[in-house]
Amino acid sequence: MNLPASYSLSKPTLDFLARKHGHFIGGRWVPSASGATLRIHDPASGAEIGEVAAGDAADIDAAVRAARAAFEGPWSKFTSHRRGEILFRLADLIAQNFQQLVELEVLDNGLPLPLAQYVCGLVVPEFFRYYAGWPTKIEGSTLPASPGGKLPGEHLSFTLREPLGVVGAITPWNAPLPITMLKVAPALATGCTMVLKPAELTPLTAMRLVELCQEAGVPDGVMNLVNGYGATAGAALAAHPGVDKIAFTGSTAVGKQIVQAAAGNLKKVTLELGGKSPVVVFDDADLEQVIPGVARACFFLQGQNCMAGTRLFVHERIHDKVVEGVAAVAKSFKLGPGLDPAFDFGPLISEKQRERVAGFVEAGRKEGAELVCGGKAPSRAGWFYEPTVLARTNDAMTPVTNEIFGPVLCVQSFGDDDFDKVARSANSTVYGLSGSVWTRDLSKAIRMVGRIDSGQVAVNMHAALDPMMPFGGNKQSGWGREFGKEALDSYLKTKAVTITW
Repeated sequence: MNLPASYSLSKPTLDFLARKHGHFIGGRWVPSASGATLRIHDPASGAEIGEVAAGDAADIDAAVRAARAAFEGPWSKFTSHRRGEILFRLADLIAQNFQQLVELEVLDNGLPLPLAQYVCGLVVPEFFRYYAGWPTKIEGSTLPASPGGKLPGEHLSFTLREPLGVVGAITPWNAPLPITMLKVAPALATGCTMVLKPAELTPLTAMRLVELCQEAGVPDGVMNLVNGYGATAGAALAAHPGVDKIAFTGSTAVGKQIVQAAAGNLKKVTLELGGKSPVVVFDDADLEQVIPGVARACFFLQGQNCMAGTRLFVHERIHDKVVEGVAAVAKSFKLGPGLDPAFDFGPLISEKQRERVAGFVEAGRKEGAELVCGGKAPSRAGWFYEPTVLARTNDAMTPVTNEIFGPVLCVQSFGDDDFDKVARSANSTVYGLSGSVWTRDLSKAIRMVGRIDSGQVAVNMHAALDPMMPFGGNKQSGWGREFGKEALDSYLKTKAVTITW
């Protein structure tokens, strides 16, 4: 561990980082079967902050066997009330370990401290509390069926909603703890068991979460974790015949690989994939809301989030004011380590990702886009990149059609007669995850909401998320939904029962 001297971390965090981290299988930490390890780095400084086991197919197989044994064993005997109690207890433990989880999440991902405090202190525990209420409300139905139509005797027909089985969860690096939560909470609520493969760049909070699951009363083998690379551990998990479902969040390209790997045993798959979300601003919109709202939509998590509003369509009458305003907000961000409250804009996840973002910006400039602000990496340690605004873009430009996953906003203007044109442009990518519309005219808002092909659209805000609201994408942004009751459906199977006498 080689942390910068300026970092002030709590003793629980330092103790956690100093440990040798293996895989969590069957209720205990174990090394890789191969003995391989991988190193974890702080994206704000580039410093090495830990080492974890690097798993492969052998480790995945051991974890799946442990999950199967737990599913068929003690976990199957837990009542719905008891599963709910465990989830409530887990939410309380997350709140009690708030400081450690905040520090680990910032070290993992580089996000600013206030955002980490919001996520770890409010979003994650409240999400677990929401799903803690669901185990006692998962129900089937009775049906007035008459099997065979005219068979004698009396009949009773009903359905049971049963846990699907062993879930393989593969999570990304951009929001480690919240996205892990999206898989763990509904899986435990429904009575499934899990093998979790966190992103190799950001495993810290996931590892701490499985420990908290044990403390909350989750039996050995219900929650298992295998660290490792996507091409080895992730691929083995997706293809494993003992896994009943894969829950994946990540890129569209990898999502397609997941589908192919899962075909071997026709396991159920849910995918939350990429996005290129449109933000449509009409000339009657409140600019005091629009300018900070557009900036947040694009630059939240340094643009490293699938819902980022990275394509701005703004009416020509207010175009210059909006672009100038958003650029001013972009220039006001203070880039620096997330653990220092003086900074409010963190690094990108890696040097490779920074180079990728810079490549898209340069491609846009060569294609004729106007660089309004940003467009370079500051001269400091860590993998930082300035928030960037590109004006005068069009639907064919490279940074417009591709998910950049960085702090880059592409701006287009439209006129009074361009409603249909804007709608077509909003839908001109392969993605359909999110979007927003900004206007005081409710009828105009509803018309545009109906035209945008995405899983969720907000009006006069962006990325309206709540535990009870379904979340997911259309087109190549994914399959299925997370959040809410809809998330439970993908972890359950339906059994039809008929009794005659």
